[in-house]
Amino acid sequence: MQRQHAVGLVLTTLLLAGRLGAADEVKLSADEEKIVELVNKAREEKKLPPLKVNRQLTEAARKHSANMAKLEKMDHVLEGKKPSDRVKAENYDYSKMGENIAAGEGWKIDDVHKAWMESEKHRDNILDADYTEIGVGLARSDKGEVYYTQVFGKPQKK
Repeated sequence: MQRQHAVGLVLTTLLLAGRLGAADEVKLSADEEKIVELVNKAREEKKLPPLKVNRQLTEAARKHSANMAKLEKMDHVLEGKKPSDRVKAENYDYSKMGENIAAGEGWKIDDVHKAWMESEKHRDNILDADYTEIGVGLARSDKGEVYYTQVFGKPQKK
């Protein structure tokens, strides 16, 4: 009986540490999935590998979108916190990271992606060959405006 308990404890510890993958699974909304799909399609067209959805980057993106919606302000720096601060707060140990944001009312996801792709700096983030992971978040303000955040990352080598 003690052996079964020890095995269960080890499995639980590994799951919580993210080593077996289950703790890192992210449930995306349909709009978040669409954004990731469009990003990876753009990357595929440039012969770049797809980005993998990361739970920590998704949390950082969702929280930033929610904060922008709450404050009704689109900015990379809110309340003194930069993108790197938000990613570090989610315990994402990165060697490189970037962020794209947008806001609009009545936009379709395709419109947001098109706007990012038409902006050199945003497109550069989407097509950066160094990035391996992505997080996406959307939030709606009380006035109905939707705030979008993409966070790109390359984890630190262990």
